[in-house]
Amino acid sequence: MNRTLAAAVTLGLTVLAASAGLPHDGARAAAATPAHPWHEDADHMGSGLTARMAARTVHESVTAAAAPDVTGTLKGLDVSAFQENINWPSVASNGASFAYVKATEGVDYTSSQFSQQYNGSAAAGLIRGAYHFALPNTAGGSTQADYFVAHGGGWSDDGKTLPGALDIEYNPYGATCYGLSQSAMVSWITAFSSEYHTRTGRYPIVYSTRDWWSTCTGNSATPGQHDPLWIADYSGSPTPLPRGWSTYTIWQNAESGTFPGDQDVFNGTTADLKTFAHGTYTPPPPPPGSGWPVVSQGATGHSTTAIQYLLDAHGSTLTVDGDFGPATRSAVIAFQSSKGLTADGIVGPNTWQALIITVQEGDSGPAVKAAQDELTAHSHPVTVDGDFGPATRSAVVAFQTGQGLTADGIVGSNTWAALVS
Repeated sequence: MNRTLAAAVTLGLTVLAASAGLPHDGARAAAATPAHPWHEDADHMGSGLTARMAARTVHESVTAAAAPDVTGTLKGLDVSAFQENINWPSVASNGASFAYVKATEGVDYTSSQFSQQYNGSAAAGLIRGAYHFALPNTAGGSTQADYFVAHGGGWSDDGKTLPGALDIEYNPYGATCYGLSQSAMVSWITAFSSEYHTRTGRYPIVYSTRDWWSTCTGNSATPGQHDPLWIADYSGSPTPLPRGWSTYTIWQNAESGTFPGDQDVFNGTTADLKTFAHGTYTPPPPPPGSGWPVVSQGATGHSTTAIQYLLDAHGSTLTVDGDFGPATRSAVIAFQSSKGLTADGIVGPNTWQALIITVQEGDSGPAVKAAQDELTAHSHPVTVDGDFGPATRSAVVAFQTGQGLTADGIVGSNTWAALVS
């Protein structure tokens, strides 16, 4: 999404009022007039995620040397009107196999760059599809699906057209969940998906983030019964996945890179991509050990804080400050050496799984502090005192419920992976 940090923060911090219920089908004119102008050309897959990352006071750094935690290696991109005059032959020569192009938003916007991007990518040999940026508070799901299909979002079994994508994410104009309740949001998504299937014979691939899905749908498993998943996660791993999906079809793993727009990876081979273009495709499961971020020297934030607390739980004497500096790297290397791991100072899946300690009510110490700090970072605030009491257990249960995990109040491997990712 090559755009300035300031623009991203502006999109992410715009706060407006939104209606409280599921809107009737209708045009945007029926929606409340925003306090700021519409900026559809800047709304794109991941714009909300990027804005939230830019606005955070602390951030996680992922080592560039770490290999992405994927089973497929087919690279692709997603673009919108912000990217003009794309050199598609160059994109193809640089290794892109597929592309998704923004076609529509709400019920009255079509991208001025759609034809050039959609037809240009196909002419360069890429398998491509179109996507719709959802505005659930402006019109119903079925109405927006119809608008999408009528303005470039259809599908044909020609071997070069991917099923349409529903981009459902952070509201760029106001309340995160567009003023809809969790049940109303699930109904909206279901209506869009059902209507798209009726019109095209294919279910749309659903693009979202784990955080938005948990917050705005209650981590609903309903769409995962038939809609493929396009997960957005810049942490170095596509997992854990939202409830209802055991795997993913596409992973948006970076906001910029080799290609214009956002960077994506297809979970499968070239033959699998062609299968997906023609019809139903079942991707392979995520690889073992996925779901853990890769953290190295230079990183700051809550994952680093968790690492420092856990290292102290194993006998280190680090100052816990959330800054992965030379002292933390040395402690990681010493820990890795003691466990027979590759002593590279990088905390990846193997090191995480050796570091974590299962904690539950009645426990105390640095590992409990690590869990408490992560719970607080995930909007389940508790006092970080190292005492796993009833309040911490309640926070763990609430977090597990929101993530679709077994809500037993015990911080084991799966809960740790969800907390630190």
